[in-house]
Amino acid sequence: MDVNKLMNDLERKHPGEAEYLQAVHEVLESIEDVYNQNPQYDAAGIIERLIEPDRILTFKVTWMSDNGEVNVNLGYRIQFNGAIGPYKGGLRFHPSVNLSILKFLGFEQIFKNALTTLPMGGGKGGSDFNPKGKSDTEIMRFAQAFMLELWKIIGPQTDVPAGDIGVGGKEIGFLYGMYKKLQREHTGVLTGKSLNWGGSLIRPEATGFGNVYFAKEMLATKGETFKDKMVAISGFGNVSWGSASKVMELGGKVMTLSGPDGYVHFENGMNEEHIEYMLELRATNNDIISPFADEFEKVKFYASKRPWEIKVDVALPCATQNELNGDDAKTLIDNGVICVSEGANMPSTPEAIEAFQNAKILFAPGKASNAGGVATSGLEMSQNALKISWSSEEVDEKLHGIMRNIHQACVTHGTDESGYVDYVKGANIAGFLKVADSMLDQGVI
Repeated sequence: MDVNKLMNDLERKHPGEAEYLQAVHEVLESIEDVYNQNPQYDAAGIIERLIEPDRILTFKVTWMSDNGEVNVNLGYRIQFNGAIGPYKGGLRFHPSVNLSILKFLGFEQIFKNALTTLPMGGGKGGSDFNPKGKSDTEIMRFAQAFMLELWKIIGPQTDVPAGDIGVGGKEIGFLYGMYKKLQREHTGVLTGKSLNWGGSLIRPEATGFGNVYFAKEMLATKGETFKDKMVAISGFGNVSWGSASKVMELGGKVMTLSGPDGYVHFENGMNEEHIEYMLELRATNNDIISPFADEFEKVKFYASKRPWEIKVDVALPCATQNELNGDDAKTLIDNGVICVSEGANMPSTPEAIEAFQNAKILFAPGKASNAGGVATSGLEMSQNALKISWSSEEVDEKLHGIMRNIHQACVTHGTDESGYVDYVKGANIAGFLKVADSMLDQGVI
């Protein structure tokens, strides 16, 4: 495998798709040695087949606003690789959605899902529709129009979408209602459902819980725990909420949260009252975080800034891709950070990752540490198939076990001669081997 040639060819075919090209390049660099040591992969064209999606559905979504205005958005579903199970990945409703972002997310999902060891392939989808500021009836009309196209290519044994940014329980409900009407069957074709009709306990918090469980395993390799550790968290969504809750449960002090307007610093760490207020703010359908400083003493708001300047022991980037750059990484390192675990998808730039690894910081890539959400979606699929419901304790225990096993797989494949664990390399190799061997077993198709 010639990484440079592959990337040049890919860029010629997909010019300007920066996020997608970044994700592919990271994986190819990590797996180059193991790929070249196994000529059967090259003979079967595994890489060339793996880096291109199986198929992409692009469609227009026409819907009417409450004032009678006709709107047109773009909808997408990318079925990237189904070697180990039905395509599985979230739907994102956000103005930033484009093919590059969805292809990067779908590509990452292949390896993330493989790491869980659950039978799930990789996929992703969404729309440039923005649910912020829309009424429930407008969101319902859009979701129903979106599903009018999507339902043709999904199913419980084919493709099982989930939620993502902009797609929570409300949106999943509207999407599922239309799917059920069109398909005329009640199946677990979407995950992230309401508990009233097939959802799983702790699913909203699961990505954050899993992220902290992974960081807990990393800290344990150095004889450390979360107790009394100061933790910076970015973001304001479910991942940040779950991460903050679990850090506090494990005895850590959450020092920050962030939104599009800036970040807040909890001088004495977050408490349960802060968590409750966070949920209240999020329920207003507005991501701004500045009201925290008006509501509580010892909470300061910093406009248009990111939380990585605060001195902490652990950093959990949980907002969005490429939010933590090389300069942020240097600041964290200079301030003594010992562990960085990605709660979002690819939130650290290549320069940041290089800085963390050069400093021998414990660093976990999102495809490993962010896998708790899709793992719990897989558990939801299992509960639906068995027509049962597990308790929150049962789901949490299974999630913890999955994250522990993912950590061990990363250690197995990512430990170098000095004993340092390159979790990026370990995650990429472990995920690749499972998918590549499955592709070999099934022939060239």
